[in-house]
Amino acid sequence: MLTFTLTINSRFYENDNLKKFRKITFLVKIIKTKNMKLVIENLTKTYKNGVKAIDNLSIEIGTGMFGLLGPNGAGKSSLMRTIATLQSPDSGSITFGDINVLEDNMSLRKVLGYLPQSFGVYPKMSAEDLLDYFATLKGIANKTERQAIVKEVLEITNLYDVRHKHVAGYSGGMKQRFGIAQLLLNNPKLIIVDEPTAGLDPAERHRFLNVLREVGTNCTVIFSTHIVEDVKELCNEMAILNGGRILKHTTPLEATKEIANTIWTKIIVREDLEENEKKFNILSSNYNQDNTLNIRVHSTEKPSDDFVAATPQLDDVYFIALKQDEPSLV
Repeated sequence: MLTFTLTINSRFYENDNLKKFRKITFLVKIIKTKNMKLVIENLTKTYKNGVKAIDNLSIEIGTGMFGLLGPNGAGKSSLMRTIATLQSPDSGSITFGDINVLEDNMSLRKVLGYLPQSFGVYPKMSAEDLLDYFATLKGIANKTERQAIVKEVLEITNLYDVRHKHVAGYSGGMKQRFGIAQLLLNNPKLIIVDEPTAGLDPAERHRFLNVLREVGTNCTVIFSTHIVEDVKELCNEMAILNGGRILKHTTPLEATKEIANTIWTKIIVREDLEENEKKFNILSSNYNQDNTLNIRVHSTEKPSDDFVAATPQLDDVYFIALKQDEPSLV
């Protein structure tokens, strides 16, 4: 049994005016010290209705925060459920370290923490009691050890002060943080979170992302989302998924560097949008207060004299990848 100290900067939390830093000592069993890489090769999944949710997908994911970015229906949840051993693929392989995931589901589940899109809870149980129950299910039989780990995960997720409150009365963001607390109980080496910030208000989203950032420093975290800003803020590596296929595997920093000097913008009136769409490769548009539009265009050369150069953003990378994929979807 080894001990490590997790330091959390408390400015990320509601009680940030009380403490500068919080140190939490977390007892964990170290399975192996080597880096455990997730390797997926030629994975395919087609549902009975004929929808190919995963299309011959191959990717390697190492330690740290990995963002899986894609629109609704891209196959993100199907891939997450397959990795989490909740459904079987038609073909392909998945390994995590020396674990053959498809042949040895139980070995992966022992080191897996999974937070699905919808996290159901028991409405008449407090967070503390429910976590104690989950810890028992995960094999922590010793009551003293169970109490210690429940206390620690409540502190990590900043839920300790509301531990006696029924989880059903929690806000959306608090429920998501409770989801993180439950998946930390078995000291996971692989954490999967599927669309965790959808529906959260800005403050709750900020708190949740920072909790996830802290717990993701020593393991592999796959963060599935359609929100580009989440990946930009949180992830050191990313992939764009659409139609069950990986369109791009990169880092947020490298992705924006690749499109330097190719993004242009100008202001137009709403009535001219259709004409500009015919002339230029418009990635996105947004309204100004006077109801004019800012359009962003991808071009290796200045599209026309009335355009000005713009700083590339991760949103641009995302929209370029989706636009380039459009012909193959027709």
